[in-house]
Amino acid sequence: MQLTLERPDHEFFLRGADGQVALVNDRRLQRSFVLAPNRLIEDWAVSDVRALTIDDLEPLFALEPELIVLGGGGAQVFPPAATLAACLRRGVGLETMTNSAAARTFNVLAGEGRKVVAGFVLGA
Repeated sequence: MQLTLERPDHEFFLRGADGQVALVNDRRLQRSFVLAPNRLIEDWAVSDVRALTIDDLEPLFALEPELIVLGGGGAQVFPPAATLAACLRRGVGLETMTNSAAARTFNVLAGEGRKVVAGFVLGA
């Protein structure tokens, strides 16, 4: 059996993430960040999903996603209801999960060519 290495057709691939660190391509990140298939925004100024505001999501909205995948760290936490409602009013889905689950979900959706953007909270 011949094995073939398959590389994604987008620029950024999340190799893994937990509550403290993430590996994007070969770059190790230890601060919260935003990721789209073709864009990496480092040093996202979010440290707690439970206090997330709609203003905190503006860098993600600027990338025009259909869906935002939000990694809340090592445990699943949820943003305030007002933040969730603001996403719905904009027609953008918001799914929250642990960073490791968000990494897997982001990679699958990006691989399908979906307009997905992910925000990862590290150090929480």
